[in-house]
Amino acid sequence: MKRPFGIFATLIFMSPLASASDMFSLCETDPNLSWQSTSQLAVGQLAINADQVELAGKNKALFSGNVMMDSTQMSLTASSAELDKINGMLNAIGPIVYQDPNSYISSKHFFANLTTSELSLGDAKYQFTQQAGRGEAKLLEVNQSLLLLQDASFTTCPSDNPVWALDAKKIKLSQEEGWGETYGAVLKVYDTPVFYLPYFTFPISDKRKSGFIQPTFTSSNRYGLEIETPFYWNIAPDMDATITPRYMSNQGFQLQTEFRYLTEEHQGMAAIEYLNSDDSEPELGSRYLLHLSQYSKIDDNWRGQIDITNISDDNYINDMGSSYANRTDTQLNHLIQLTHLGDYWHTDMKLQGFEVLGDHLESYRALPQITFSQVNAFDFYGADFTLNGEFAHFQNEEALVEKATRVHLEPKLSYGISDYAWSFLSEVSLLQTNYHQQGDLLGTQLEENVNRTLPKLRLYGQINFERDTHWLVDNGLQTLEPKAQYLFIPEKDQSNIGLYDTVKLQDDFHGLFREQRFSGVDRIATANQFTLGATTRIFNQQNNEVFNFSIGQIFYVSDDAKPSEIDDNASYNSLFASEAMLHWHKNWYLSAGMQYDTDGSDLVNSHLTLDYKGDNNELIQLNHRYANNVSGNTIEQVGIFASYPIGEQWQLVSSYQRDLESDRSVEFLTGVQYQSCCWAIQLSGSRQIETDLNKPVGQFANESAKFDSSIQIKFIMGLDAQKLLNQSIFSYRRPYFLTN
Repeated sequence: MKRPFGIFATLIFMSPLASASDMFSLCETDPNLSWQSTSQLAVGQLAINADQVELAGKNKALFSGNVMMDSTQMSLTASSAELDKINGMLNAIGPIVYQDPNSYISSKHFFANLTTSELSLGDAKYQFTQQAGRGEAKLLEVNQSLLLLQDASFTTCPSDNPVWALDAKKIKLSQEEGWGETYGAVLKVYDTPVFYLPYFTFPISDKRKSGFIQPTFTSSNRYGLEIETPFYWNIAPDMDATITPRYMSNQGFQLQTEFRYLTEEHQGMAAIEYLNSDDSEPELGSRYLLHLSQYSKIDDNWRGQIDITNISDDNYINDMGSSYANRTDTQLNHLIQLTHLGDYWHTDMKLQGFEVLGDHLESYRALPQITFSQVNAFDFYGADFTLNGEFAHFQNEEALVEKATRVHLEPKLSYGISDYAWSFLSEVSLLQTNYHQQGDLLGTQLEENVNRTLPKLRLYGQINFERDTHWLVDNGLQTLEPKAQYLFIPEKDQSNIGLYDTVKLQDDFHGLFREQRFSGVDRIATANQFTLGATTRIFNQQNNEVFNFSIGQIFYVSDDAKPSEIDDNASYNSLFASEAMLHWHKNWYLSAGMQYDTDGSDLVNSHLTLDYKGDNNELIQLNHRYANNVSGNTIEQVGIFASYPIGEQWQLVSSYQRDLESDRSVEFLTGVQYQSCCWAIQLSGSRQIETDLNKPVGQFANESAKFDSSIQIKFIMGLDAQKLLNQSIFSYRRPYFLTN
């Protein structure tokens, strides 16, 4: 039987007839009642000390004056106490202070049943010591790990005048389950009743329990009044579900469900979002989102993965929003993959497709695609020999080539030398690819069967230099890391091959030293070029990097090796690239990068970000981004993000993004938040451009931009208030830049 509150039937006490060091047994025939010092108490024993003790036979004792009771799990002080050994009863009169590992309670009187380990305290004030929670009760009863409060109050605010509190006829707090229940409760804010709750549950720990989660209220042009009331279902220790009714006055009633599971081998999620009819666009019919994801560790060598998201119409994510896809996504992934991790080979077998959103040609589906790569090379007369390859079958009923089968093999022989300050690598590869293409190929350059063989030579080396420096830092260290590469791939006409999974890669500084300019193998770029580059870094005495600068450029040996265009997508030479980072002060951070086409004298891409993070959590970020060609469009945007604490508990945040190319704002958001230890409130407003991917591209381009404005309010009480900062728009992360 659990005895968390520490009241036991075995007693030890001080005799008033003996000195302070003398002890005697109340019942000499019971060996369990032998006297010991309090520090030597065993589980199941209780020591009682008092100024005076009056014995009433062998079974009763009256204690008075500074009564102190101690066990291994609790302590209690009182002005007087009465012990009845026959009935197993202990009564004490206050002022009383009761303490155990979980609570601190003061009251006027105390009663304990030593046989059942039950106790009660009258006119009690309690406070938890392991988690937030305090209040008062006309009667407080303890039964095992259950705390029962009659005519009681509960709050997580620490002050005597709490911001909010629950007053209830009865409150049950279970330390074992980690949850509390109230019956006939009234929610009070600053002692003013605001809501009646016949029955209510709330957490007193991080344990899970079925019940309603706090609702969200939002108002916007797009949705009108929006109310979400999530219900959490704790199905089992390894599975749960969240069911969220969502009411939108402009669109109707939507039901969102999410089911999660976790076992030793698998973890996954299945989600459905369903709107029977959109009142704002009734011609669309029912609208839905389906999402399924799972990761499996089958055994030490096999892994499995599923990631599928499907929607009813292209504009669903823009219109409805979803946590399973971003509004900026242009396609949804459908993936089923099985991976084998062997001692020598890494093999991926997958079925993959992409659902392209908007008025665009659908992409190819890989049904299947099997790739293998050698992880441990074979020794070939001191050199390393590896063999990589793939088999892929692509389908797209809307494309010119409806079906295509591709087999690619890439044997490679490499020899490398690596030392403390320098390294050199030489590689010779043979790229062998065979295609079988099916479709309406008449009048095109495409051929049904294509056999392409290309050799590749790559020489790469780098050197690392170090020296002491006093620039930017005292007693710092500066490195210089020059590197060079020669790459040769002969020219070959590949216009007879379709494009199935091939796109141009980004040409940043690191991209200058890639072996390929394209993902996939449908295009293997001609190369006869030298690439030169260098990086310098500065480290302080704590070995933190405070500065780096990288610069590189490609030099073509022949004009036919310069990049050309893929289909209608403009291809930039982008021969020059640089990037830099400066962290000259603990509060300041600067990041910048650019790619420049030296032949065409064009700036291709650039980014610049300046961050300030103050000692008092003041946050300011300025950013600029430029891209010459994103799906045929030029993008130039500037933005600012700022977060400023107003006092100790108030925080103001705002962000603004503007498109310089079209001279209009793209997104604006501002909000204010108050956060204390026991509650938080957040008010935010936003305005952003609406898009409609269900419309043709030309029709949408001719329309003026439409904006959606919204206001959102969140009110959180209790333990969750501490987590609000990291779950909201007020969270901050240093920006990062995607490269490929």
